[in-house]
Amino acid sequence: MRSNGKMKNGRVAIIRPSIFSSCQNHNLPVPPTQDYLPHPTSTSLSSALQQYINSDNPSHGQKIHSHIIKIGFRLNTNISIKLLILHLKCGYLKYARKAFDELPQTTLSAYNYMIGGYLKHGLVQESLSLVRRLVYSGEKPDGFTFSMILKASTCASNAPLPYSLVRLVHAQLLKSEVEPDDVLYTSLVDSYVKHGKVGYARTVFDMMLEKNVICSTSMISGYMNKGSVKDAEDIFRKTVEKDIVVYNAMIEGYSKSIEYARRSLEVYVDMQRSSFRPNISTFASVIGACSVLASFEIGQQVQSQLMKTEFFTDIKLGSALIDMYSKCGQIDDARRVFDHMPNKNVFSWTSMIDGYGKNGFPDEALELFSRMQKEYHIEPNYVTFLSALSACGHAGLVDNGQEIFESMERDYLMKPKMEHYACMVDLLGRAGSLKQAWEFVIGMHEKPNSDVWAALLSSCRLHGDVEMASIAANELFKLNADGRPGAYVALSNTLAAAGKWDNVSELREIMKLKGISKDTGYSCIGTDIVL
Repeated sequence: MRSNGKMKNGRVAIIRPSIFSSCQNHNLPVPPTQDYLPHPTSTSLSSALQQYINSDNPSHGQKIHSHIIKIGFRLNTNISIKLLILHLKCGYLKYARKAFDELPQTTLSAYNYMIGGYLKHGLVQESLSLVRRLVYSGEKPDGFTFSMILKASTCASNAPLPYSLVRLVHAQLLKSEVEPDDVLYTSLVDSYVKHGKVGYARTVFDMMLEKNVICSTSMISGYMNKGSVKDAEDIFRKTVEKDIVVYNAMIEGYSKSIEYARRSLEVYVDMQRSSFRPNISTFASVIGACSVLASFEIGQQVQSQLMKTEFFTDIKLGSALIDMYSKCGQIDDARRVFDHMPNKNVFSWTSMIDGYGKNGFPDEALELFSRMQKEYHIEPNYVTFLSALSACGHAGLVDNGQEIFESMERDYLMKPKMEHYACMVDLLGRAGSLKQAWEFVIGMHEKPNSDVWAALLSSCRLHGDVEMASIAANELFKLNADGRPGAYVALSNTLAAAGKWDNVSELREIMKLKGISKDTGYSCIGTDIVL
């Protein structure tokens, strides 16, 4: 359920099942034993099951099923479906599926309940298998079935799905007699957006007579992820009934690039002027914008606002503040936030370790890396190891870096990724151990990627090793000839430093032919926004 985040006071009415209306303790249902149902009928059983389905403790209704089995009562379709719903509410998928398979007559509603139950527990393949069975049985899916298939298409992370499932559903929907409503249109838009098909999503969006805020939010997120900021702004501007979520979509979208991060702060201010109260997602995005802008002054204002809310102790926001202050070079402020966090997880520790490393405090970074494991028994993740290795690289601590790298598999059974290999090459190269770095690359169990060769090339440029730089550059160009303009520049500079001007001219001609040029650098020097 979406909350509009408005600053209004009010109470949510709690509706409880009528079966409990005369009980002092609403959590004490009547046990459905034989004493209470001496001569059960289909009507009495159906009524009792429905009361438990609507109750706070549906699991007590399992006794009815036991009683039914005990007396050998012959079930009709209505009672069987209610047993199915009861088991689903209790989270007993195995019993629910048994009830489904034993139905005297499998109805569309039974299919929908069972498909929905599987989806609720993340069992996408099982839900789609039932959809196929439904179609083969001759039943026609309704709007609810279609919306659940679309939901399955967005929540399947590793499950193999039919190609263009969303488009297939859309096509079947158009062919069917189902009249699309807001729920279906919203599901279609959201599914298309999450599959990166923003153009198709916009087609569906434009067909809607009344655009709801959920669809608008999906469209904004889709456009922002594609970098189509003007289209996102157009949707936002035309959204009449705005809520906190649609504001957050704009703030988050703007916050990801230095070009638009200032607008993120402007929308943050406008949102509060419209009487919307920031939530955790809002603060996370705004703090991220401050990181991108390297504006710790505004970050301090945001922190001051955050301290007045119930979100101040949130681990995610604490970690975001640490990261922001670290990127702004305010490492003492970052440590102050870290020390005052009542709870810390691996992300909090990693943010602080990374901050120390990047601000030139490798000893403090490695001390925290050791403490989190020995004193607090927190296992580092891949990013933690990368931050620790990077800290070693900036300080030339080769022995420490090698020990940390080896401990990944030895102590935590974590297979190093290419980023860790590249970090080790950079560490060895910075320390002047080019031969050791070369041997490390050659001895890798997997084929080095462009990041590894780029790290070796950078080290060769630093120490003027033209021969090894040429080898690293050639390997890099084989993997990514046009996507690494910096590699051409690094090799050109290495050749120039060695006085090989003919080679430099030849390389620059190749760069001209390929249309490769050095990226223009730019800086951000502050902002005048006041929160």
